Amino acid sequence: MKKTYILLGFILLLGFALRLYRIDNPIADWHSWRQADTSSVTRELLKNDFDLLHPRFQDLSNVASGLDNPEGYRFVEFPIYNTVQGFLYLSFQTFTLEVWGRVATIFSVLLSITFLFGIVNRYFGKTAALCSAFFYAVLPFSIFYGRVILPDPMMTMSFLGAIYFFSRCVDTKDQSLLVRYVFFSVSLFLASISLLLKPFAGFFLIPLALISYQLFGFALFKKIPLYVYALLTVIPLLLWRWWMLQFPEGIPANEWLFNGGNIRFTGAFFYWIFADRIARLILGYWGIGLFVIGLVVLSLRTNLVSLRKGRSWIVVSFLLSSLLYLFVVARGNVQHDYYQIPIVPSLVMVMGIGSSFLLSPPKEYHMWIMRGKLVGLTVLMLFFSWYFVRDYFNVNNPNIVIAGEAVDKLTPKDANIVTFYDGDTSFLYQTKRKGWSSLQDPLSVLVEKGAEYLVIVNPTEKDREGVGKEYTVISSTNEYLLLELRK
Repeated sequence: MKKTYILLGFILLLGFALRLYRIDNPIADWHSWRQADTSSVTRELLKNDFDLLHPRFQDLSNVASGLDNPEGYRFVEFPIYNTVQGFLYLSFQTFTLEVWGRVATIFSVLLSITFLFGIVNRYFGKTAALCSAFFYAVLPFSIFYGRVILPDPMMTMSFLGAIYFFSRCVDTKDQSLLVRYVFFSVSLFLASISLLLKPFAGFFLIPLALISYQLFGFALFKKIPLYVYALLTVIPLLLWRWWMLQFPEGIPANEWLFNGGNIRFTGAFFYWIFADRIARLILGYWGIGLFVIGLVVLSLRTNLVSLRKGRSWIVVSFLLSSLLYLFVVARGNVQHDYYQIPIVPSLVMVMGIGSSFLLSPPKEYHMWIMRGKLVGLTVLMLFFSWYFVRDYFNVNNPNIVIAGEAVDKLTPKDANIVTFYDGDTSFLYQTKRKGWSSLQDPLSVLVEKGAEYLVIVNPTEKDREGVGKEYTVISSTNEYLLLELRK
């Protein structure tokens, strides 16, 4: 057992070290707009004494909600992640706000790896658990999204923790009532946190129902503590959603996430989700082999007659949770690859089971040949997945950072800025100013609404001869054009 935890410690250290890669990147890499929105909320929380009930960000435009948003409200997830990021920044100002945001995510992922290990170890043994933890730590997709400034990794950590502690709670062997109560409370807290971070976590709490059914059968409907658990998990989310409705201008349009363009179950849907994202991006093609082997082993160990028999059903419940999430939130998963962050635990669980089989195959198989296959498939998977993920770390337009620094230097701290960047808030974020991320109205109208400066990145001669002649030029370089709008 001691050796097992030493190996887990090594995996955690490896996962931590890998996620330090380009940790000081500006928020201008892949999906920078969503990272900028998240970190922008934290920046505004710091300015407004952590007013958690009125989260704001820098964008005053109507791009997100379709409504004018003069207060810059940003009502999506409850700002738990932002609170952690802001607290770390205030407590240890050695690094930038952005670096502390990435650190918060990294530690969320390390906890996810630990909880994942605990779950698989309880149901499939230490070898499968260590393999699952290893894959979670080293998959390139998991590495990149394990150091981004997004709430999704923390949400994943929360629901994994809720499931782990719930499984510990229902295990009555050698546990006092007090210990079980502590596990119950911690699980409930993490489950409610996961829903506040993102309601989609609800899909991934399905294993809790399975664990309850396996322990109590249909008598679970008579267990008062389970009703208490469900109610206290959901009530904070319902209260937050009710409160959000008071600020419609701060709620981004979201109906399209489910089936925008009627994409669900079309050929394009299956291609983008299963062929492009899972097979290519996450598993690097070769990981499919480990996944299929794991599925075969899982099917052989699963009692298809009774849900109450066999521990394999826990992994099946994870897979069903992931499929349900992918099918229901169809357009969101097709549109954004970061939506696949919460399905990675399900994938690595199955791969861990397959790897455990290859490490200790039945006697009729040649052990070293099987282990060689495991090494070969793993190396090829990581190589090809890294080939596809590596560009995610690149800052493809460094000029937005240069222009943002110029705005911060040349304009008042309370100035309102218009950024000419097609509604992408990552440019506005670099300026450290509030303003409009798009030309939603003519400049004259935006001036009436309070706009004071316009900054254009990578300006063309048309820009210089157009608005550059109409308004006062503050600074003009090859990288940006900064204009004062008020004459």
